[in-house]
Amino acid sequence: MRHARALPAARGLMPVLPVIAVIALLALPVAPGGEGGWTPADAASGAVVLCCAVRLLHRRRRPLSPTAAVVLGLPVVGIAVAAAGAGEPGAAVTGFSRYLQIFVLVPAAVMLLVRDRRDVRLLAWSVVALAVWQGAVGVHQYATGTGASYMGQEIRAVGTFGPGDVTGMATVVGFGLVCAVGLALVPGPVRQRVWAVVCAVLLLVPLAVSFSRGAWIATALACAAQLVLAGLRRAVAVGAAVAAAAVVLVGGFGIGSALLQERLSSIGQVADAPDQSVTDRYTMWAAASDMWRERPLTGVGLKGFPDHRDSHASLALSSGSDVEGAGMEYRKQPLLSPHNMYLLLLGEQGLTGLLALAGSWLALLVLGLRRLVRARRARDAGLDCGLVACGLLVWQLTDFAYADIGGPSTVLTAVCLGLTAWWALARPEPAASGLSGEAAAR
Repeated sequence: MRHARALPAARGLMPVLPVIAVIALLALPVAPGGEGGWTPADAASGAVVLCCAVRLLHRRRRPLSPTAAVVLGLPVVGIAVAAAGAGEPGAAVTGFSRYLQIFVLVPAAVMLLVRDRRDVRLLAWSVVALAVWQGAVGVHQYATGTGASYMGQEIRAVGTFGPGDVTGMATVVGFGLVCAVGLALVPGPVRQRVWAVVCAVLLLVPLAVSFSRGAWIATALACAAQLVLAGLRRAVAVGAAVAAAAVVLVGGFGIGSALLQERLSSIGQVADAPDQSVTDRYTMWAAASDMWRERPLTGVGLKGFPDHRDSHASLALSSGSDVEGAGMEYRKQPLLSPHNMYLLLLGEQGLTGLLALAGSWLALLVLGLRRLVRARRARDAGLDCGLVACGLLVWQLTDFAYADIGGPSTVLTAVCLGLTAWWALARPEPAASGLSGEAAAR
């Protein structure tokens, strides 16, 4: 009898299993020196797209609504124009493939493979599990002094991503914390809410010792948005628990208190006496802006920032950032991007690329928030899925002000965009809705 019940349940998971595989493969260690290449998770993301295509051909149905096709297909315009204007054809092809993977193909495939809210919750918990694992590795690195180099000490938590993707763990932990908060804020099974709160509190520790200011700001804004969207009465308990945990962990136990205080204070003081890393970032931001002013509509071309950087950057720019620790010998890592996705788009793709990509993201945010407001008024049982989806997008759009795509953790951005797209754009799948016993929102 148990086997008879387990078989349909296993079959029910089949569509999203490739997406879960992408998340799971991000738990594997990154080989030293391999931070810039394709990873097993990237290969699995290709399998996600292939599985989606096979499933659509088998079912013989129109995959996307007109609105979804426009919103998800809009970035292709800017990417194609920038690729056509690139100086290096080989680099343009690589950049075109990467942008298409992260912002178009994988998000669309995830949206189409997710059938109902059970799938969304399963993927959200998968992200939380990955964040807990990466966070545990990161905390161990901090506690044992085996992390990436920070202020002369090898204490920076980077998880399995290594110092070459120094913010990779912070990104994963930020996504996991946002998912946990979204799952905890809505009335539902007590066990789910308790575990979600526990995971959210635990993930505060690795997020703190990642020393990533961008991830801190993005997580704070995303969680604050979730609290407001869920209703303040429901959010008070979770907010109080998170605040109390932060006070106890940092103030009571002194987890990284001196370095954390210095890092936190530097958020508002970077313009007064910036260190070399901040100077480099400001210099590259100015260089990207100068590229845009030179070619306002199309930019310098896809993957063109490194080639045009020196001709637009001031002498304040250093030769590269120092990378050391977490199993890697000291080396200089070249500065090949401005570490700001919006300025990278402006510099390489001009207004055409920025409006295409940012317009797609803004449409997802508006449509997602509109559906979330409706779900809250109707007291929809899927409100937690909306909080997760909108929270992830707010996190990413905030973090893009301090980072851009690159590194093994980038493929998780594509998965999260797919979850957001499902909430904002997806139509119900009759078979899935019938099995789950709950109507989809569209």
